[in-house]
Amino acid sequence: MITSLVTRIAGRRAGLALPAILCAAQAWAGGAVDAAYVKSLAAPGKAVLVVEYYDSDGNVVDRKGFASPNGFRSKSPVDIEVDASLDLHLYGLEPCRGEMVNRREGYAGHCGDYAREQLEILLGSAKVIFCRAFLTEQNARQQDATCFGYYYYPGSLDAVDNIEERLVSLGALRLSKRTDGTLKRPDLAEAERIGRNGFGMWADARIKVQ
Repeated sequence: MITSLVTRIAGRRAGLALPAILCAAQAWAGGAVDAAYVKSLAAPGKAVLVVEYYDSDGNVVDRKGFASPNGFRSKSPVDIEVDASLDLHLYGLEPCRGEMVNRREGYAGHCGDYAREQLEILLGSAKVIFCRAFLTEQNARQQDATCFGYYYYPGSLDAVDNIEERLVSLGALRLSKRTDGTLKRPDLAEAERIGRNGFGMWADARIKVQ
């Protein structure tokens, strides 16, 4: 699937300032990205995926780049398959449990299948997938990350969006919690509030009491 691998992408940009995704508890926040930089990574005829690694001070210390003519696919409702040796895990999110029904969308089936379908749509339509991870994740087979997609349709759409925020606001995924009940991704609480207004899984009253 992967036709190109470039490590330590240099020269394209000196680095991006990381917003408050790095704190002592390793809390995550998507925050704003430099949209112009993300768009500049696009390559004709290929989907591009770039991972930037940050140290504890919020500095970019390494980058890895991948390109594929066939795009990138999901491995699970919360995992992106980059290549045979690397998966990116959308940190702090989960599908609902069991079965769900959304009559407005004509969907009845397993929660995980619904979430994966929505992730596939976002991955398949992205020209660029730009992800951030901690340096401590760099050599792991599965790496916790937050990801953004660049979507371009001439005359109608030219935007860089946070993938997790989109999935949560669409009701495809929800926020997971720590053992003490606190959210792993409090930065996405507003996105979940939007989703709970009857979108995706939240159209099914049974999910609201899980």
